[in-house]
Amino acid sequence: MEFINPETLGEIEDRVVAINRVTKVVKGGRRLRFSALVVVGDKNGHVGFATGKAQEVPEAIRKGIENAKKNMIKVPTSGTTIPHEIVGEFCGGQVLLKPATAGSGVAAGGPVRAVIELAGIADVTSKSLGSNTPINMISATVEGLKNLKEADEVAALRGKSVEELLG
Repeated sequence: MEFINPETLGEIEDRVVAINRVTKVVKGGRRLRFSALVVVGDKNGHVGFATGKAQEVPEAIRKGIENAKKNMIKVPTSGTTIPHEIVGEFCGGQVLLKPATAGSGVAAGGPVRAVIELAGIADVTSKSLGSNTPINMISATVEGLKNLKEADEVAALRGKSVEELLG
């Protein structure tokens, strides 16, 4: 996985998926903080996510966006959808991603939808198979997108031509 410089990409959009109130109990009482889960993408095959933690919500979101830009990945696409079906797994979260016909739209819920849309994938079907915790779902989705391979990559790995592979 190579580093993607966010400055070289076009307009990067961000989406706040979840904001969590986190407390730490100390001798003097409770310390309140906020944790923000943020997804960023350029809607052109690049997407990243991260969490930011701070004493105030806007600061947590800003930190999350900064970290997410550092952790962007390239998503292979075929037309407006993904090249093949894949199950992304992370901890208890499992997300099934299936290619869909052009014009069918993004059939995904909540956190998965944010990642798919910001990656620039227009047609895909998804199903959450495991944990429905936002961080696990997003991590599983990104893991699945990271493991996608295009036909020419697979053909090169097997030492065959794309025509032989697709039959």
